[in-house]
Amino acid sequence: MASDVVIRPARAADEREISELFRSTWSRVSEPGPERPADAAVFDERHPVESYLVAERGQQVVGYIAQAPASPLETNRHVRHIQGLAVLASARGSGVGQALVEAACAAARAGGARRMNLRVLGHNEPARQLYRRCGFAEVGVLPQEFLLDGVYVDDVWMSRPLTDPHEPAHP
Repeated sequence: MASDVVIRPARAADEREISELFRSTWSRVSEPGPERPADAAVFDERHPVESYLVAERGQQVVGYIAQAPASPLETNRHVRHIQGLAVLASARGSGVGQALVEAACAAARAGGARRMNLRVLGHNEPARQLYRRCGFAEVGVLPQEFLLDGVYVDDVWMSRPLTDPHEPAHP
């Protein structure tokens, strides 16, 4: 990764830049949902600021990643889920995405998580390659889960362990 990029926890003051980054990188290659309105909140009850990490170059946010518990169930609290990842076009190819994924996995591990999961659109090969480089494996596919611009697209589920699989559980 470029040595001038710092990965840090997001702050409430980053909301505008994260929103602009999301909107500038939104496409049907990476997002099955609608475009986010310019005035839509990034941080809310389901997406607290604490769930985000940002990549910052100088005073500019050039990437972010969000992760959250996989579900509200106590029996599932050891699993985290990547909810979003975006890197500014000018920062792509410099290792920012991989640094964000690894930082999110490290933060989840430090919080007691044992597994990280994510979903990615089947036609988003650059993202799938990034996640494979970060140790994720495809664990399932929901064929033709989304109809995007007249084309059916698979929903690919990927997962990676955050600990040694032989480690005993620590409830």
